[in-house]
Amino acid sequence: MNASVAFATVNGRAGRGAMPRDPRAIRQRLLMVEGLLESAVRLPGGGRVGLDGFIGLVPVVGDILSATIGTWLVWEAHNLGMPRWRCAGMLARVGFDTALGAIPVAGDVMDFFYRSNTKNVKALLRFLEEKHPGLAEVRYMHP
Repeated sequence: MNASVAFATVNGRAGRGAMPRDPRAIRQRLLMVEGLLESAVRLPGGGRVGLDGFIGLVPVVGDILSATIGTWLVWEAHNLGMPRWRCAGMLARVGFDTALGAIPVAGDVMDFFYRSNTKNVKALLRFLEEKHPGLAEVRYMHP
């Protein structure tokens, strides 16, 4: 068996590449993705930027990829049972970020400042914590 392949249990079934549905694992995954997208690189002077801003620098393809990642967060929220109106708010943020990022040069600069993924992850974490009190004790530390 290949040790690098992760096995997880989803709805009682084990499978290759299946993502764990445990609330703590979901929270950790969301925080990891948010950190990677929005604050993975430390800048001189203490600021942080993520891959989302750099992805957006690639014309058209970068904006599509960024929107796809943002939409995945909304899909994750929907699968967790978040109300439709809250999912719609998350989707609106993704749409605004995508429209903003499509503006040449100015949109690329704004991608580093408007962090729709951070806002959406925070909304999703609030929902998770409402459903599963005590979940906030799991922490993620930036490298």
